[in-house]
Amino acid sequence: MKTRAMFLQYVGDRKSWLLFFLAMLGVVDVLIWIDKALAMPINSLLYLNGLLVVGLALFFVWRFFAETAYLRSLQQVQQAMDGDWQEVLPEAIYMNDQMTNDILRQAAEGYSRNLAKMKAASLIEADYTAAWVHEVKAPLTAMKLTIDAHRSDPAVRKIESEWLRVHLMLEQQLYISRLPTMEADYVIEEVDASGLVVEEVRELASWCLEKNIGVDLIGEESLVKTDRKWCRFIIRQLMTNAVKYSPAGGEITVETSTDNDGHVVLTFTDEGQGIPAHEIPRIFDKGFTGGTGRLHNAATGLGLYLAKTVAEKMGIAITVDSQVGRGTVMQLRFPTDNEFDQVKSQWK
Repeated sequence: MKTRAMFLQYVGDRKSWLLFFLAMLGVVDVLIWIDKALAMPINSLLYLNGLLVVGLALFFVWRFFAETAYLRSLQQVQQAMDGDWQEVLPEAIYMNDQMTNDILRQAAEGYSRNLAKMKAASLIEADYTAAWVHEVKAPLTAMKLTIDAHRSDPAVRKIESEWLRVHLMLEQQLYISRLPTMEADYVIEEVDASGLVVEEVRELASWCLEKNIGVDLIGEESLVKTDRKWCRFIIRQLMTNAVKYSPAGGEITVETSTDNDGHVVLTFTDEGQGIPAHEIPRIFDKGFTGGTGRLHNAATGLGLYLAKTVAEKMGIAITVDSQVGRGTVMQLRFPTDNEFDQVKSQWK
C-alpha cells in the first residue's frame, strides 16, 4: 500500500479522535466567548485555534510514521513470503505489534502442521494407488500373453482393443499418482522426438486397426532434451484423443518439424469433428469434457489436463487449433538448449 493511501486510511481509522478534538476545541471557544473573565480578542482566539490545529497535524504525521513502521516492515515480508517467513517478521514496537506477531506465528505453525498431514496422506494414497496399479498389471500381462498367442482369432483381436483401453487407463492412473513427485522421477536425456511418436503408435496399433485408422508419420529424426517416459505420456494423451475422436477409416498425421526459432515441433492432425471455438480455451481444464466428449460418452476430462500439467513442468508448449467439421491440430513445441537450461533450474 502506498504511503499516501496508508495515511488517508490512518486518518480515517482515527476519525473519532479527530471529531473529539474538534468538539473539545469548539467547546473551549464557546466558553471563551461566553465567559467574560476568559474573553480575548477574536484574532487571538483564531491564532490559538490555528496553533492547536497545526499542532494536531504535526502530531498526526509523527504518530502515523511511528505507528505504521511495523506495518510497512510487514509489507516487505509479504513481498517475499517464500520459505519460513514467520522467522523474519519485523520487530514489534507496540503491544499490538507483538500480538500480531504471535498470532501470525501460531497461524504459520498450524498451517505447516496441517500441510504436513495432507502431504503424508497424499503420499500414502499415491503409494497405495501405485501398488494397486502394479498388482492389476500382473493379470493384464498374462492376458496380453494369451492375446499374442491367439492373435489370428477375430474375437481375440476385439478383446485386445478392449485390453488396450484398460491398459491405458491404468497407465494414466499410475502417472497421476506419480505427478506430485515428478521431480524424483525425471531423467534428462537426448531423444528422437519422432521415435517417441513411433513407440506410441505401436502401443495404439490394435485400437487403430479396430477403427481402420491410418497414421501418417512425416519428418525426419529430430533430437530434443527431455524425459523419455514423461514425454511419451504427453504424446500418448494427444494420440489417444486423436484416435478416440477420429471417424472410422480416418487418418491421423503426425509431422516432426523445426520452426524458425530452432524449436522442434510435433504436429498432430486428425479428421475428427473438431472443437467449437468457445470450448478451446477450456479443453485443458481439469474435468472438462466438452460437447464432443459428452456425445461420445468416453471422455474423463483428465487426459489433456494431465498433458498440459506435465508439459508445463518440462518446458513444452501445447497449442491447439480446431474448427468444427474440419478436425483438430495440436502441437508440442520443445524448448531449445538455451531455454532448457531455465527448465532444469526449476527442478533444483
